[in-house]
Amino acid sequence: ALQSSSILIMGFTTTTNQYRNRSTFTSSKSRMNQNKRTIIQSPSSSLQMNLLDDAKDMLTGGKLTPQTSLPYSPPLSPIISTSDETRTFAVKERPLSFTGEDFDVIDTSTNDKYVTVRGAMLHLPGKDKMRLYAHHDGTREEVAVLDRKLLSATPTYDIYRGGNNAEKIGWIEKKLVAFTDTFDIYMEGKGGFGVTGLFKPDPAYRISGDFLERNFVMKTGDTNEVVAKISQDGWIQFDSFNHYQVQVAEGMDAVL
Repeated sequence: ALQSSSILIMGFTTTTNQYRNRSTFTSSKSRMNQNKRTIIQSPSSSLQMNLLDDAKDMLTGGKLTPQTSLPYSPPLSPIISTSDETRTFAVKERPLSFTGEDFDVIDTSTNDKYVTVRGAMLHLPGKDKMRLYAHHDGTREEVAVLDRKLLSATPTYDIYRGGNNAEKIGWIEKKLVAFTDTFDIYMEGKGGFGVTGLFKPDPAYRISGDFLERNFVMKTGDTNEVVAKISQDGWIQFDSFNHYQVQVAEGMDAVL
């Protein structure tokens, strides 16, 4: 609109007062018309963008909800776990892996390595662990360990803080009966007892979706708020170079 107004002003300006006044009137009228069109079109454009965003959120599991607290403290990595803005990460499966559980996680806003995940070569009691390393300021620090329980009704992983002072903060287990692939995340020390049945504590988070398609949504267990979304990055995937992306709500522990 500003470019069109400038062209009109340049075309109709002359050295005489008569044409200068006519140019001023014409350009003012043009600006008024442009402003009217802008006023009329802006709400419509904004509405269309909002509808597209809402439709996208519906198709991908819902809108991310900012979090003000976590069910455990401190976060797994006090330095990089949480942020005051929504973040997107690219997760790449390593093409050459002896474990089949090695991943590199990239922060898409900086293209820097955020977390690396390394699996275990031996699936033996006490050895079947996945280790998560956080990267910041050129250093690598072990921040979490997933220890798979071999004797369990469904796939179950204990969650430990990494490093020398390992502390169990919870566990992840696959729901026994569900319409989709569903994993519940429980926090240690939240009450309840028993491996299955009605005596479990309420889950802090629930992850549900399609494991094969890598489309998951992570929600809070009590308020059902969406805190993370996992989806494939692109329509075509190659086994040797698989990618998918993770969107994490502000205030949520992205390492978890």
